[in-house]
Amino acid sequence: MVFFKKAISYITEAPHRFVLGAFYIVSAIFVFFLIVGSLLMFYFIKGLPSIDKLGEYTPSLTTSVYDINGEIITEYSVERRSFLTLDKIPLDLQNALIAMEDNNFFNHWGISVKGILRAFTRDVLHRKVRQGGSTITQQLAKLIFLKPERTLSRKIKEIFIAIEIERNFSKQEILQMYFNQIYFGSGVYGVGTASKIYFGKDVENLTLGECALLIGVIPAPERYSPFANPKLAKARRDLVLNRMYEEKYITKDELKKAKEEPLPDKKSVIYYSNAPYFTEYIRQQLEPKYGVEMFWQGGLKIYTTLDLKMQKLAEDIFEKKLAEYEAKNESKTDVKTATSTLQGAFVALDTKTGGIKIMIGGRNYRESQFNRAVQAKRQAGSTFKPFVWLTALLNGYTPATMVYDSPMAFYSDSRMNWHLIDNATDQSTINDAIEPFLENPDFKIWMPSNLDNKFLGAITLRRALEKSRNLASVYLVNKLGPAAVVDTAYKAGIKSKLDAVPSIGLGTSLVTVLDMTSAFNTFANSGIYVEPFAILRVSDHNGKVLEENFPKETESFRPQEVYLLSNMMKGVVKRGTARVVSRIKRPVAGKTGTTQDSKDTWFIGFTPDVTAGAWMGYDDFSKITMSDWTGGGTVAPWWTDIMEQVLSEYPVRDFTVPEKIIFVNIDEDSGKIAGPKCKNKFMESFISGTEPKEFSDCDKKDQ
Repeated sequence: MVFFKKAISYITEAPHRFVLGAFYIVSAIFVFFLIVGSLLMFYFIKGLPSIDKLGEYTPSLTTSVYDINGEIITEYSVERRSFLTLDKIPLDLQNALIAMEDNNFFNHWGISVKGILRAFTRDVLHRKVRQGGSTITQQLAKLIFLKPERTLSRKIKEIFIAIEIERNFSKQEILQMYFNQIYFGSGVYGVGTASKIYFGKDVENLTLGECALLIGVIPAPERYSPFANPKLAKARRDLVLNRMYEEKYITKDELKKAKEEPLPDKKSVIYYSNAPYFTEYIRQQLEPKYGVEMFWQGGLKIYTTLDLKMQKLAEDIFEKKLAEYEAKNESKTDVKTATSTLQGAFVALDTKTGGIKIMIGGRNYRESQFNRAVQAKRQAGSTFKPFVWLTALLNGYTPATMVYDSPMAFYSDSRMNWHLIDNATDQSTINDAIEPFLENPDFKIWMPSNLDNKFLGAITLRRALEKSRNLASVYLVNKLGPAAVVDTAYKAGIKSKLDAVPSIGLGTSLVTVLDMTSAFNTFANSGIYVEPFAILRVSDHNGKVLEENFPKETESFRPQEVYLLSNMMKGVVKRGTARVVSRIKRPVAGKTGTTQDSKDTWFIGFTPDVTAGAWMGYDDFSKITMSDWTGGGTVAPWWTDIMEQVLSEYPVRDFTVPEKIIFVNIDEDSGKIAGPKCKNKFMESFISGTEPKEFSDCDKKDQ
């Protein structure tokens, strides 16, 4: 009986034991998978990047450099992209993306379970991880945070990141980030730049068909490019349009009309690379200031003083003329020493502001990035003489003061101090004076000369400048002192180190084109030095101004003495070594320059509005052996060609005559007041009270 009771009890309790056992087994399995799942989740989550940086999302942006009129000069970028807010992106473009990539975008929480299962099934069937099944949010996660690898690990990370993005950002913010991040091939990122590349227009002006085309190329920009594969591109565009119609974003008529739109057949040029020497000059100033990352990826807007229209015009003339010189004088060039290309430089400044309007640093930036306008230090030759003449005016000389264009010689002592040999006024007396010292190794002699090896004797200060007489310049330096000339040059704006030696008047110290041009600009600006500058302002991609620059003025000289100098320098153009410049039918002042052995040729000229400096020579200091190798015969002509065009934008006007300036008719030969019958008379300018008081006897001579 007991046996049967136990048997019945066992049988009746068996299901309970089975259920309990099953429960324990299932629980163990559940706990196992829970632990494994937690460990796996911890494994993936711990390696996930933080999405905090999305809160201040700023993709790699293009830095743009603009000219003074708002034209783009060039761009700097790692990824070519312009940032847009969502309100600037057409609704058709937004709808096209959603219809094609994620039609449930506004309803899911970052992932599509159906899409993931569909992609998983496809991956199992193909036995490898393939693309697909990703929402827009998942694509954004992949674009910003993950490497472009096809692994299960990356897919799981993508899901977790997408969920986090959805938890922290609105759908509109996600769309905005996506549209600015998506890649369109050829280094182009974001719909802002893509619309300009594909259609040559801003994104807000895109048509429905153009919106569909942009979305259609996203999966494979190079493959679906309308420029490389127009048939595939059209098929993709039409597919997007069909999806938009199915999702009821567009009507049947809109669908038909959009499909009839032509495809673009060539890329629009939006990569600007103008004025390379100037833009490199800009980069060298700003990159150290803001850092490499900010400069190349921060989307800076750099507004400059350059006039791009003038720059292009000047570059064309510059290259054409220098190429002509090479071809015309090829047989006359010293092929034994000229191992480099004939080079040049040109700078134009706004007279009042000092803004750099034109900068040419050489003939071919790709071949040589050396900026000869700011980096090449060359002898200025006779273009340095105006500093000597201004020093004379500051020390009581007038344009009618007589100076001497006569032979002279200097010797140096053991301390390398130079002294004028007294009473050595011709070659014979010079030879006699130096003969006792010829065998002394410490004795050095310097005998300056004129280009034509002639002497004009006593001449007016004006005539000496117009004829660019070397010996008259050395005479003045000896009278005034080299240190005084150096001081004047520094006050005018020269930044290079100058040697206070007798030869300073012949331009033997090394200077740059920008240095000389800015110093001459002080003459054009009535004695006020304005520091040359190139950058007006810099703003970040949000429009916040980071820096703004204004003209920096220094009153270096009184306007009266500077006017006397400028008036004499007008004579250089009208009657002197730069007569070719008089082709410009307006008042222009300037000075030519040629160095010893014609290694450097110059012309620097100015008007009340623009000052421009030009230089030509070889990088290796080879001699320029041409039919007319002076500054007036080589550089001044192409300076004139450029400035004729540049100055056509300005009204014709003369230099302002300061107060206390009077004009007196003088005899050009004696510098004295000219009588009514004098033939060689000239209306000369003087500071009131300094005009000559004595009358010339030219009336008697000319009778």
